[in-house]
Amino acid sequence: QVQLVESGGGLVQAGGSLRLSCAASVRVTVGWFRQAPGKEREFVAGITWNGGLTHYKDSVKGRFTISRDNAKNTVYLQMDSLVPEETAVYYCEGKADTLQIIWPLANKYDSWGQGTQVTVSS
Repeated sequence: QVQLVESGGGLVQAGGSLRLSCAASVRVTVGWFRQAPGKEREFVAGITWNGGLTHYKDSVKGRFTISRDNAKNTVYLQMDSLVPEETAVYYCEGKADTLQIIWPLANKYDSWGQGTQVTVSS
């Protein structure tokens, strides 16, 4: 099973920025998801295994940027202009295939990390 480790979460004021990292044991397509207390896990952004395709949730377009460093098998999620409603545990999930498809559904992925807490204060 692919190992994924997230890092970079923390406490930030509204309007601030954070960069999350997802270190994978092998190169995989990655989706970032988030889950707030009492809510379902939702797709935030994704990038295919070779970086050829990215996809974002509408509400984060223009504020979040997903990228990858394939030499390090690491995917980054740069989050700018954060709002309190984006407080959640952020998870990266991996799918081991070479398709140019990004699934916005968590159950389409094969592996996931332990999550990292992002708290945006007002």
